[in-house]
Amino acid sequence: MKLKLGKRIPSWMMNRYFITVVAFLVWISFFDKNDLITQYGFRSELSKLEADRDYFIREIAQSQQDLNDLMSDPEHLEKYAREHYFMKKDNEDLFIVETVTEEE
Repeated sequence: MKLKLGKRIPSWMMNRYFITVVAFLVWISFFDKNDLITQYGFRSELSKLEADRDYFIREIAQSQQDLNDLMSDPEHLEKYAREHYFMKKDNEDLFIVETVTEEE
């Protein structure tokens, strides 16, 4: 009982061009240095970096706005100095209240 392989596989699948294209697609998809898994990793890293870039652009704009406010408005400068550096006027007392939360 000898089975003929040619009778079970369609003739279009035995075409050498079809076999070449399938082998090429398998090679590109799994074995090449730029395979699909690597490309997916690059795409996810790119989207993360773009999100980081957008965040830092917003932060730079906010910092520039704060700097402009500090340079142009003396009241804003005084408020900033009081809140961040705990500065006070000569005739004032400064009380710092810290809230403590108990961790379980």
